[in-house]
Amino acid sequence: MSVGAPRGLASSGQKPITDIIHPLCAADEPLSPGPQVTVSTGRDKDNGMTNGTPVETSSPASASSLLNRLQLDDDLDGDASSETRDLFVTVDDPKKHVSTMETYITYRISTKTTRIEFDLPDYSVRRRYQDFDWLRIKLEDSQPTHLIPPLPEKFVMKGVVDRFSEEFVETRMKALDKFLKRVADHPVLSFNPHLNAFLTAKDLNKRQGLALLTKVGESVKYVAGGYKLRARPAEYTAMGEYLDSFSGKLGTMDRITQRILKEQSEYLTELREYGSVYSSWAAVEDELQRPLEGVASSVSTCCRAMEELSENTSQDFLPVLREYVLYIESMKNVMRKRDQCQAEYEGRLEAAVVRRQEERTPIPADVEKCQDKVECFNADLKADWERWQRNKRQDFKQLLTGMADKNISYYEKCQSAWESLITVLQEKQTEDKSILRQEEPFYQAPPVRY
Repeated sequence: MSVGAPRGLASSGQKPITDIIHPLCAADEPLSPGPQVTVSTGRDKDNGMTNGTPVETSSPASASSLLNRLQLDDDLDGDASSETRDLFVTVDDPKKHVSTMETYITYRISTKTTRIEFDLPDYSVRRRYQDFDWLRIKLEDSQPTHLIPPLPEKFVMKGVVDRFSEEFVETRMKALDKFLKRVADHPVLSFNPHLNAFLTAKDLNKRQGLALLTKVGESVKYVAGGYKLRARPAEYTAMGEYLDSFSGKLGTMDRITQRILKEQSEYLTELREYGSVYSSWAAVEDELQRPLEGVASSVSTCCRAMEELSENTSQDFLPVLREYVLYIESMKNVMRKRDQCQAEYEGRLEAAVVRRQEERTPIPADVEKCQDKVECFNADLKADWERWQRNKRQDFKQLLTGMADKNISYYEKCQSAWESLITVLQEKQTEDKSILRQEEPFYQAPPVRY
């Protein structure tokens, strides 16, 4: 095993993985995707946002009920930091490199640690996106029983998004930083030698690879042969249903947010033109100059506030939604591997039972090995599921709180701008009344004759 420390799975209540893996688990052939396995879930209903626990609930009728269902409680903050951290990584300082062959961006990876697996306490290296992609592939190959955090999507549509723009690079840098922090905080993935090489090697030789003695996942080859699972265990069925439901909700939120951003962009275009009309009008209207300039100033303030709100939505809100869409795909991939492992075990067990009945032979050792592999998958998946749920609650707590703050700030700025215009109009009205009084002729009543 390449775990390096008995930290994993402590939060899930499971035994350490070293106590579960059968001694023969590391002697099989390398992992291959294997054939597709059909899983009979037995239920197709959408059970809502229930963290994988099937309960019958209706859609939230109010914002408060939604927050309650997401469990955004302050006491959850302690759960995410309960594990002792001794590895800190940061992704920053993007730099553009231009050569005759290609143009690309590199990012600085800064590492601070007290672990004995590292020769030095501090490291600083530069990596490009494909290096991060290499790391994730290596982690997925060597630790297939664990949930590997997703990377931001690699490809962008040419002509639609400039991948060298400051906004795009900043958004990608934040996503890469989050990916690396999640890996470094994981009690098993953080001890992977590939991560060590990624954080410390000045020149990352991806072609050479590393000779590793990895855990059970890399040494397993699934030979289910199209075997159909009798039934996925209820808890994993509930997980799958939750992921499908959550994915649908995220997709709807993403589409609506995109439409809102498009409408805000069109609104901003009209609002800028609207404000410029008042500015040009004020230049030729001496009597109304101050009120017209006040309207133009208020409109301009609203434009800037709307720009900030849209920028926050596109750079902070949308990336989190897309990250969790990719996270769901990663979780489903791990669950498919677990199902393949279970299918292999069931297939071999049935064959062994038939042979035992016919030939009266003992259950072969490879059946016990397959059972141990299933237990490994189950233990690791449960631990990562709980960790993912904690991270999700924290991320969405920050996301929704930030969205509320940004919207409040937007409306406060707009309100303040228009209130200042009222003050200008009142001053103008008082000034006009004063001038009118001064211009009125003095009126003297005629004498009264008796």
